[in-house]
Amino acid sequence: MSYKIGLVGKPSVGKSTFFNAATMNDVPEGAYPFTTIDPSMGEAYVRVDCAAPEFEHSCTPNHGYCDDGVRFVPTKLVDVAGLVPGAHEGKGLGNQFLSDLNEADVLIHVVDFTGETDLEGEPTEDHDPREDIEFLENELDMWYLDVLEKGIERYRSGYHGENGDIEADLAEQLSAFKISEEEIKQVILSLDLELDPDAWDDDDRFDLAREIRIRTKPMVIAANKMDTEAAQDNWETVTEDPDYEHLTFVPVSAHAEKALKNGAEQDVLDYRPGDTDFEVTADLPEEKAAGLEEIRAFIDDFDGTGVQQALETALFEELDAIAVFPGARKPQDDGTFLQDCFVLPDGSTAEDFAYFLHTDIGDGFLHAHDVRSQRQIGADTELDHRDVVEITTTN
Repeated sequence: MSYKIGLVGKPSVGKSTFFNAATMNDVPEGAYPFTTIDPSMGEAYVRVDCAAPEFEHSCTPNHGYCDDGVRFVPTKLVDVAGLVPGAHEGKGLGNQFLSDLNEADVLIHVVDFTGETDLEGEPTEDHDPREDIEFLENELDMWYLDVLEKGIERYRSGYHGENGDIEADLAEQLSAFKISEEEIKQVILSLDLELDPDAWDDDDRFDLAREIRIRTKPMVIAANKMDTEAAQDNWETVTEDPDYEHLTFVPVSAHAEKALKNGAEQDVLDYRPGDTDFEVTADLPEEKAAGLEEIRAFIDDFDGTGVQQALETALFEELDAIAVFPGARKPQDDGTFLQDCFVLPDGSTAEDFAYFLHTDIGDGFLHAHDVRSQRQIGADTELDHRDVVEITTTN
């Protein structure tokens, strides 16, 4: 599992319900602040069309599973401790939140679109969900700004000598955010700033911190509780606000997803995560049957519960990740086939894939084969989503 998705949001918005629905773990849920104190990590899945049917084979997954031609590939999901305004100043569980958050490659921000919880997670009425989005982004921006300011001080102290470049000092200070010198230079120039922090005012530094944050911590908004009228009333107002054009919104009902998965586990209905329909396979009490029909209407209107869609949007749209199958041109004697599927960064080459599999495989890389076409490919060949690749190595 090469990527880690961070699940964030203020208390009492259904974040733990989302986590449980995605992973089927049993972490505490409740309508009160800080139900989640320590971060919970679980295994969620993203869907990839399995390549095995193209070879007239069935796959034999080592990790995850395959359901009727859809491969469910594992990814890490972290439910980060509850956030409150002032986290960057250490309020609430702020310091812990920021530390845990730093490990995430992409964020899913769970927002209560009903407007029935305030910024502290307490019950209220007519709260604007945009305030939740704004306060979380501001907390992250202020966190980045603090780190950026330390990088500027490093530059001014002559850490890299009199002829040091600002991008070198910032890249070192911001290394935890996985951004390179060249990328920082590009961001600075994209904002029409000089490569001299003495020419930057307070607004320039904030804008720079914000842009670096947007690029290094991409975010999906999980508009939760969209199975309610109040949330649906807020949807258009929020999603059409030009201030949030940089964000991707996914309508979600974590409660519906968990109910459907529970029903599938109890063999009372047939449901595959992410599907837009399900089949009831057992007699149910009238109340439960009616509840399921309400869920059916919701997923029909919104193309699913949104939980699976949010995970896949985070990886395959925000990060532009690709899934690659290690394969072989000849069937294996033990009957195994396409045992693994891995999620890699867009632009990964055949050699990158070899090193991802194992350092020794990368060190001994000779060439690779596209198993579909049987064509030999070189080390610098960029791979595509759902490629099936065999690596030839001396090790």
